[in-house]
Amino acid sequence: MPETNAATPGRPGPPPAGPTPKPGPRPGPPPGARPGPPPGATAKPAAAPTPAPPAAQPSPVPSASADPGRWGRADDDGTIHLITPDGDRVVGSYQAGPPAEGLEHYAKRFDAQVTETEVLAARIAGGGDPKASLTALQTLRDGLDDAPVVGDVATLRSRLDELVGRAEEGVAAAREQRDRARSDAVARKESLAVEAEKLAEDSTQWKQAGDRFKAILDEWRTVKGVDRKTDEQLWRRYSKAREVFNRRRGSHFADLDRQRVTAKDRKEELVAQAESLADSDEWSSTAAVYRDLMAEWKAAGRAHREADDTLWARFRGAQDRFFARRNEHFAARDSEFAANAEAKKALLTEAEKIDLSDPDTARAALRGVQERWEEIGKVPRDDIRTLEGRLRGIEEKVAEAADAKWRRTDPEAQARVEQFRARVEQFEAQAEKAEAAGDRRRAEQARAQATQWREWLDAAEQSVNDR
Repeated sequence: MPETNAATPGRPGPPPAGPTPKPGPRPGPPPGARPGPPPGATAKPAAAPTPAPPAAQPSPVPSASADPGRWGRADDDGTIHLITPDGDRVVGSYQAGPPAEGLEHYAKRFDAQVTETEVLAARIAGGGDPKASLTALQTLRDGLDDAPVVGDVATLRSRLDELVGRAEEGVAAAREQRDRARSDAVARKESLAVEAEKLAEDSTQWKQAGDRFKAILDEWRTVKGVDRKTDEQLWRRYSKAREVFNRRRGSHFADLDRQRVTAKDRKEELVAQAESLADSDEWSSTAAVYRDLMAEWKAAGRAHREADDTLWARFRGAQDRFFARRNEHFAARDSEFAANAEAKKALLTEAEKIDLSDPDTARAALRGVQERWEEIGKVPRDDIRTLEGRLRGIEEKVAEAADAKWRRTDPEAQARVEQFRARVEQFEAQAEKAEAAGDRRRAEQARAQATQWREWLDAAEQSVNDR
């Protein structure tokens, strides 16, 4: 359909888009003539609307171009009117063809606005930027009063009002989401700052805490959406905490360096003592001194690693040299004592055969064994406990034999046995006498007492016999 925005002489034509001011009085065309383009002007085809994605739903606004005469009218001079409940409104003029084509042209403009409206509706439904959609919808709605279109403007306005409301909800939801994301980001950085402050004040795990500070910084950089003022405040807290931690760590290692210097000086003194004792022949006392030196070495703390390793090698070398010499000494002595051990074993074999039936003879024989035992002398350390244990066992057997003999001949024990026997006989005689007299109750009492005293008599005799 041809369209032109060019005006006939003395008559302004409508602009291609946007509201067109209401035209003033214009001279009419010559009788029988049709308005046309000015000399030299060529009619242009109407621009096709830009293809748009399909709307989320069919538009509730009816198409104007399907029945332009329902929504507007065209004068013979090309003036186009929009029919509204409040009366007709001039929306422009059309000089590029018949008035009916002009009416259709302005109806298609209306349909283009409907299409644009539904494109925006689809964007809102599809999760597009609600703020941009809201601005575009408001622009369309605000321009309807003066829009150069022919169509169901009232329904389009209602549709735009609906979509503006949905877009405003989307803007509010997006704002809420941004606020929530900002709040989460602030909370996360707040928690990182709090963690950094706790590490700065409490931690003595310097390596782990230092690594954690680096990890906090890496995570900090990934947290976005915090406003600049809040971010700077939280950053100052983190930065201050890191500085406090670095000062504490630096102070710790400075103290540690001083301690290591002190430990190095002390360990040098201990090394000198250990080396001075390495050639000592005072085996027992020197071994005790080395034990004390080792305890002092542990209490001195650590020097710097290289110095500590060097000093330890010297200390341990001196100690090993002394104990190696001591072991050689005792090994040689144990070799000398091996013959003594064999002699004592032979002596023990002889002593274990002592006759215990005569305790006095057994004690005399044991004294002879003990005298020869001392004459033989020392044995290897590994044999001392075994040999001494066997000798002690022989001594205990001899002592037990003598003690048993003494108990068997103890006058007091024999007297107790006779006393118990006499009492048994006394109560048995009383029982017989009571039975003869017919006193059964007294007879039973006497027999019970006789039984009790017989038990004591048996125990006393058993004790004497066991001795």
